Amino acid sequence: MDPGAEARGLVAPSMARPCLTMSNHGNHGSGDHVVDEGGEEGLVLEVHIVLLKVCLGGSHLLEGDQLVATLLEALDDLADESTVDTVRLDHDEAALVNALTTLSLYAATGSHYGSNMGFVKVVKNKAYFKRYQVKLRRRREGKTDYQARKRLTVQDKNKYNTPKYRLIVRFSKKDITAQIAYSKIEGDVVVAAAYAHELPRYGVKVGLTNYAAAYATGLLLARRHLKTIKLDGTYKGLEECNGEFYNVEQEGDAAPFKAVLDIGLSRTTTGAKIFAVMKGVADGGIEVPHSETRFFGFDSESKSYNAEAHRDRIFGKHVSEYMKTLKEEDEDAFKRHFSKFIAAGVSAENIEEMYKKAHAAIRANPEALAKKEKKVEKKRWTAKKLTYVERKSRVSTKKAYLLHLKAQMEAQ
Repeated sequence: MDPGAEARGLVAPSMARPCLTMSNHGNHGSGDHVVDEGGEEGLVLEVHIVLLKVCLGGSHLLEGDQLVATLLEALDDLADESTVDTVRLDHDEAALVNALTTLSLYAATGSHYGSNMGFVKVVKNKAYFKRYQVKLRRRREGKTDYQARKRLTVQDKNKYNTPKYRLIVRFSKKDITAQIAYSKIEGDVVVAAAYAHELPRYGVKVGLTNYAAAYATGLLLARRHLKTIKLDGTYKGLEECNGEFYNVEQEGDAAPFKAVLDIGLSRTTTGAKIFAVMKGVADGGIEVPHSETRFFGFDSESKSYNAEAHRDRIFGKHVSEYMKTLKEEDEDAFKRHFSKFIAAGVSAENIEEMYKKAHAAIRANPEALAKKEKKVEKKRWTAKKLTYVERKSRVSTKKAYLLHLKAQMEAQ
């Protein structure tokens, strides 16, 4: 071994153990380099070790007897003397294990016995953690896709402070939320909102999260917002729903109100209920940039759109057909599954009529109901603080009472 290897940092001091004597061949020079000579007499063992990359490359993964056995097996396959180094050991078998382990460490550290193992940089060091910055809170919670949000909210600089409106659609287990909002530094500003739980006002009392309810919620949002900005008379939208692709066109001087669809983290699968809300908003008279490729009834293979199938979906025909099928197959299951429908008097035959009436009622009066003021009696769990006059009166009352008791005691 090179005497200066330890000084250069190639071999750690702990690796230079006693009992190892080597003689190098080839380009490494000649002569014995003695690490240490054993003090006690013992068996002199000359071990020829083949310095092939296959052997030494994996030897650092072995330990103890397994390492010895692996290296000694290599001796039997020795064929080329020019690739041999001689290791001389003046100790017993335990020393052989120690020396061979050291030799494997030479290979692992990349010395001239070595392997192809390169320099490995520690990535997550102190500097990494000092500069580490956590992601935004709603990203950590998995609620907001900020890459999508940036593209939906950032406005062109030449439009100055013009709001960029978004049609926000979110589904929960029991409700549908549709909002029109724009972003400010302080947060989003909601200018209009409609919810599926408002549909019972218009005659839809059951199935408040299905495809037909999603369309009705979108229609309610569009008509409500256009009435607020006084464009409901100019832009009436598609008054009779037929499932055909419809996009509002400008009429008169006022341009149609425009909003882009914001679906959050939902998947954009063909026929999703999110696009039913968008269809309702578009039919209601608001411009939403879209195409028919994600509507129910679009065939991706033939690139054709079946408007009739989409119309049936909007009016709940799929629910009606399922009610009929389930009633014929298992009436008990039908009563369990559609118990709310039965209680509300909704049957398979009148579902379409129910949604038609709801659409007409929405167009007639889309305004939201004013919130009822709740009378809340505030409870106080601590004593009320007394004023100065009340404290003085309390003290004088106590003094008069004590004087009265004293007079009674003296009279007795």
